[in-house]
Amino acid sequence: MVTSSHHTRLAPDDWAKRRRAHEARVDKWIEPHRQRASRREKHPVEDFLFTYYSFRPAWLRRWHPGPDVSLEGESAREFLRWSEYQETGDGVQLDVAGFPEKRLRFLRWLQKFLQATDSRPAFFGCYGWHEWAMVYRQTPEEVRHNAHPLRFDRNEVARIVENGPGCCTHFDAFRFFTEPARPLNRHQPTRDTDIAMDQRGCLHANMDLYKWASKLTPYCPSDLLADCFAFARDIREIDMRASPYDLAALGYEPIMIETAEGRVEYEHHQRDFARRSEPLRARLIALCDRLLSSNSGPMSGVMGQMTDDAEQ
Repeated sequence: MVTSSHHTRLAPDDWAKRRRAHEARVDKWIEPHRQRASRREKHPVEDFLFTYYSFRPAWLRRWHPGPDVSLEGESAREFLRWSEYQETGDGVQLDVAGFPEKRLRFLRWLQKFLQATDSRPAFFGCYGWHEWAMVYRQTPEEVRHNAHPLRFDRNEVARIVENGPGCCTHFDAFRFFTEPARPLNRHQPTRDTDIAMDQRGCLHANMDLYKWASKLTPYCPSDLLADCFAFARDIREIDMRASPYDLAALGYEPIMIETAEGRVEYEHHQRDFARRSEPLRARLIALCDRLLSSNSGPMSGVMGQMTDDAEQ
């Protein structure tokens, strides 16, 4: 390995070792998911990141070094199958200066969004109410994860929702609220309010760091992508433990946010996730800065409508 102040050259053995380490790391998550899929089984925690986000397991498994890294050796030419790579005198590396304008607009939007979320004070008073609002006044057949029972009957769920905090700020949670639950939320977030409302205390906003890393792939280094996935996986567990679902059969003890003790426990996790999100968000912001620094095209405004291809 040869490193200068801004560039790293990896010999074939070096980058092959890094790729194998990445594949071994993510296979611990991918292989059980594939085995469940072959049996037509669904897991509301372990499978969520593979079904909600439109990023295939095979894509998560692919190793990419990130900007300012050259891969030496003839075998590195396999990376040229992706148009984002180029061959130089130092080896094969990402072409960080060749962004199309449409992708630059997204990159500028994402930089602004991540910086705004990072600078906004974290809020810790929602207590996972959003998951309850997603089943409010639904019949058993309508409940999304109806292979698993709820901890309360629908009338008690309704009472808990109606007496809850109702302060969700994250659009991609709010959009799954049932119609009668939406007026109970003091905020009415839309896609256009993401920059103005998302904050570090929100579990879903922190989980989405994996989404942003995936959307920057292959420019996002795979170690950062996997770090964001691991973080999102931890968040999803707490998200569902604080939900109205009874997942004891899967080994998950509930966080009973309907009680004062449960709300204290949930806030403890919230604060921990807010702290853990900061270095990941900083790395994503630094990646945006690096990519934008190599592309000096005219500003064209921020990206408009942004949608996920998969549903929660």
